[in-house]
Amino acid sequence: MSDNQNQGGQFGLERLFVKDLSFEVPSSKVFLGEWKPEMDVQLNTETNRLDDTHFEVAVTVTVTAKNADVVAFVAEVKQAGIFLITGVPDEQLTQLVGAYCPNILFPYVREAISDVVNRGSFPQLLLAPVNFDALFAQAQQQRAQQQQQGTLQ
Repeated sequence: MSDNQNQGGQFGLERLFVKDLSFEVPSSKVFLGEWKPEMDVQLNTETNRLDDTHFEVAVTVTVTAKNADVVAFVAEVKQAGIFLITGVPDEQLTQLVGAYCPNILFPYVREAISDVVNRGSFPQLLLAPVNFDALFAQAQQQRAQQQQQGTLQ
């Protein structure tokens, strides 16, 4: 057996960074009333291939807090990482960038959201953990169903 046949894939996080961050408090009147917020949390992931071996994966979390039907704040953080990935079959590559990499990034985006909300003078906000493996499997299943429906028509 040659060395090439024995070598597996290579995976590594090369850089971790906040790609975008915003925080908005539309009206300071929100601080005058009782704090009973309703939170809407939106989550998105995206992947960009930078070259043959590097991928940028980003997790974006947008939190909109309403208090008595008035927007108290909107916080958005896009946490990204540059990952080195080589020698990985396509089906595993899709799983890596679609689920494994977001799992690595989420604790950082969670911390950034908590920090920016706290700096905005609001009570601590801790996002619940996210199961990116389950979300990835669900998205794959939806794609398969859509492809099936497309071939049946």
